[in-house]
Amino acid sequence: MSKPVPLQPGRYYHIYNRGNNRENLFFEERNYSHFLKLYARYVTPVADTYAYCLLKNHFHVLVRIKTVANQEQPDKMLNPSQQFGNLFNA
Repeated sequence: MSKPVPLQPGRYYHIYNRGNNRENLFFEERNYSHFLKLYARYVTPVADTYAYCLLKNHFHVLVRIKTVANQEQPDKMLNPSQQFGNLFNA
């Protein structure tokens, strides 16, 4: 299996994920707000979000990966691929 290509600065991506075996990710209304807090923590520093859609068993986001100059803390270079991985595992 080939290694995934890392997310590139300045590029747009449609990123989506779903629950294991298509199970629900969001069981209660508060799960959506918890996800958005985690999203802000991990993704906002590395990407600008243009659209998102949260459904019970999956979600979609449209993002543009920030360039180094646009990152909130350029001295702390964060890896966008790793940040999304952290979100998915949180």
